[in-house]
Amino acid sequence: MAVEILMPKWGLTMKEGKVSKWLKAIGDTVTKGEDLLEVETSKITNKVESPGDGTLHQIVVPEGETVPVMTILAVLAEEGETPEPRQAVVITEGGGKSGDPEPVAEKEKPKKSGFIPASPLARRLAKDLGIDLADVPATGPKGRVVEQDVRDYKDKLDATPAAPVGTAAAVYASDSAFEAAKKAGIDISLVPGTGVGGKITKADVLKAIHPSAAHLRTGKLIPGTVIPMDGMRKVIADNMMASLHNAAQLTVFVEADVTPMVELRDKLRKKYVGTDLPRVSYNDIIAYVVCRALKDHPIMNSCLTDAGIELAGNVNLGIAVALEDGLVVPNVKMADILGLMDIAVRIRELAKKARSNELSMDEIQGGTFTITNVSMIGVDGFTPILNPPETGILGVGRTREKPAVHNGQICIRTMMTLSLTFDHRVVDGAPAMSFLRTLADYLEDPFTLIG
Repeated sequence: MAVEILMPKWGLTMKEGKVSKWLKAIGDTVTKGEDLLEVETSKITNKVESPGDGTLHQIVVPEGETVPVMTILAVLAEEGETPEPRQAVVITEGGGKSGDPEPVAEKEKPKKSGFIPASPLARRLAKDLGIDLADVPATGPKGRVVEQDVRDYKDKLDATPAAPVGTAAAVYASDSAFEAAKKAGIDISLVPGTGVGGKITKADVLKAIHPSAAHLRTGKLIPGTVIPMDGMRKVIADNMMASLHNAAQLTVFVEADVTPMVELRDKLRKKYVGTDLPRVSYNDIIAYVVCRALKDHPIMNSCLTDAGIELAGNVNLGIAVALEDGLVVPNVKMADILGLMDIAVRIRELAKKARSNELSMDEIQGGTFTITNVSMIGVDGFTPILNPPETGILGVGRTREKPAVHNGQICIRTMMTLSLTFDHRVVDGAPAMSFLRTLADYLEDPFTLIG
């Protein structure tokens, strides 16, 4: 029995997803649990597994398209089965189809609508030769394209004078790819195709137009080029603008004498040397202290909802993790009931998963407060932007030895600037500043955390 592969719904807030990459081609045999495709959401990119064994019979939504959750993406068929062609429609909770078919990739649909019956050998040969099966005249049983049909069509193409560059007869590409190539004035026949069956997509053309985009992951940028505003970069930009437009954000600063925190870190490192536990960092201590300060000032551990200000029962502490092409904020669940070393371990686990793109939706949703640390960059203070719908975010600057007054004497102390951005709709300035002062007091005298 045919199985419809649907756009998954990862978390309550997910409304749509983008098919970023198909990991299997039409005609490929797949087993249950095997990765079929990659889906990109506003928060993460994750793989969708096959729900059963069979053959990938039809790909309904091509790479690069964004569709609502529960939209039919592909059809998995059993051996010898030929299911009816599907369209990109949304499946409702009752199993019905909602509304008219989504206008997904209208320009990229093959000339023959729906699934093209073909033998596995014909499909593989067409893929290797870059031939669209929709263009191949079928001579097999019940209109099926067989291997010889593909070979005959290839011979016909080879015997036909080359069409002008930029026409569908010369290159296997989507209409949007042709339009993008024509607008940019580039030879589309020279663009490598990464779409299904080697098809050249608009994204392939954009990558060729903007070669600097290919260097983003290596940190190399080419002056004079334009970097496409897409993928994670666009998601981050949209989220940041939405955050600024939808909240009354205000940032306050405090310079804390964290010399005692430095001493505490050094003692803890000596205590746990030679163990499997991580080397304690300033960020670990700050994360632990933030949880304590939030318990003292619960209004900062809240979010604004339609019903009003919702105070969180526990602290789900978000830790901003910088990636090569953006950032992500996983959160330590119930961090307020964890010990310092437990938090340190969990932060490293989440950071590792973030950098290997293995975070689950649960690990990036449900945060109640966020910490973003730029101390390793050498920055003193900054104005972090809220991570909606949270009420506060703490910015951590670098530690710096400088002259300061301590016990009535001028001496060298380790100082750190802390930046707190908060939503003024939820909390007024005085309570927010009181939270920041409490946090600084704990860091300046960690012994006050006892008891």
